[in-house]
Amino acid sequence: MNDIRTRAEAFIAAGRPGEARTAARDALDADGPDAGLFLVLARAHMAEDDDDHDDAAERAFRQGLDAFPDDIALLGGYAELCARTDAFERPGRRARGEEVIARLRELAPHSAELRRADAAGTSVSTGSKDAASVRRVQIFDAVAAFAAAPTPAGAAAQTARWAAAAPHDRRLAVLAETTSALAAPGRAWPRTLLCRASEYRLLGTALVVLLVVLRVTVLPMPYGVTVAVLVLLSLPDLALRRLLGRARDRAAARLADAVPSEADGSQAPAPEGFGAPELPPVPRFTRRELAFAGAGLALVLIAGGAAYASSLAYPRYRVVAHDEFRGAEGADLGALGTAGSMEGVEDSLLRMYGSGTDTADGDQLVVFAAAGDFHRVRAQDVSGRYGMLGGLEETTDVREDWSADAGARGGWVQCARITDLTGLRRAVCMWADKGSVGSASFVAEHMGRAEIEELAADVREAFLRPVAG
Repeated sequence: MNDIRTRAEAFIAAGRPGEARTAARDALDADGPDAGLFLVLARAHMAEDDDDHDDAAERAFRQGLDAFPDDIALLGGYAELCARTDAFERPGRRARGEEVIARLRELAPHSAELRRADAAGTSVSTGSKDAASVRRVQIFDAVAAFAAAPTPAGAAAQTARWAAAAPHDRRLAVLAETTSALAAPGRAWPRTLLCRASEYRLLGTALVVLLVVLRVTVLPMPYGVTVAVLVLLSLPDLALRRLLGRARDRAAARLADAVPSEADGSQAPAPEGFGAPELPPVPRFTRRELAFAGAGLALVLIAGGAAYASSLAYPRYRVVAHDEFRGAEGADLGALGTAGSMEGVEDSLLRMYGSGTDTADGDQLVVFAAAGDFHRVRAQDVSGRYGMLGGLEETTDVREDWSADAGARGGWVQCARITDLTGLRRAVCMWADKGSVGSASFVAEHMGRAEIEELAADVREAFLRPVAG
């Protein structure tokens, strides 16, 4: 009977729970009830990790407990199954679990089975097929092994002895392969990343948050920079995941080779003095991980809030309507529907300076200026196809255009040489920042780019005065 139980347990460890169930059922049918076989049958169902098999596992536990009502292993296994059950989907099973734990506490108050059952509700299932859970157990065990051993090589040697003492224990096999891989020469960085994952993620989060804050405040940069940093930060973690995955594959191969045939009989005893310990339950989250996660979340919320507030902020200006500019008298042209149709406008003007018929450079200056909340304005709103320049191309002949220096006030400035509807060759400079938009249009037959930009900068400076917050 022990041989059959050992073989069935080996099937479960090798990822062949169907064969384990067949072996257990055949033995139960042939030889009658056995507590160990009922336990193996139930665990073989639980290894499938789905609701139907969990129901079948409960039936196996209940059949076993009907025959062996005080068996500690059966009570502990059933209590674990109940504790891991969703209370909303299977409320009856969760309620029965409380009764089973109470019975287990009465019969074996200091047993390992009771400790596992008590921890089941807050720990990761070591039999889960979920990739995140499998990786969680693997990382937790490896970190604990490296922390307890004096050297990485010592941790690898110790876990190898444990795995040899329990050749059908999947968790120990994965641990042995993992520590062996990480203790190899040249693996100091993956080992450090494994043991200091929380610190690495917090530092990575801080760096990404800093880039986001800089982008929306003082140092505009393409989103591609932040994406590139994210990719670079992810590469070490991806390499570590690949290493851990290969370790799990080697463990699976080891367990598959360890499955005894029917003719093999019982397994050879473990080497003397090298007993395998029972590894502790794996908590879903440790206090340390929660502390680092909380710090990271707080950092994101604080920096994100500051960045968002900064993105909404805009400089305040007062629009100044001069009666004359550079010796030319001004005439108010009204809003002409321009300012009134713009969202966020708080003050605006549209004026012309000069006779309106002179063609000398600098005459017939038309100024549009608006102040308000334009925090959504971007470069493409000035120079893009659907921005200010795009609208200019629809009504005039644009001969050339260029981006000009925005000066101390920042934002974006785009200038162009055009031929207007009357045939005059003019220059138009348009600007926008988060607190103002505007344009200066003037005759510029003989003006160079530098002169055009200078006149436009003077207009922007003269017609918009900064106002304290």
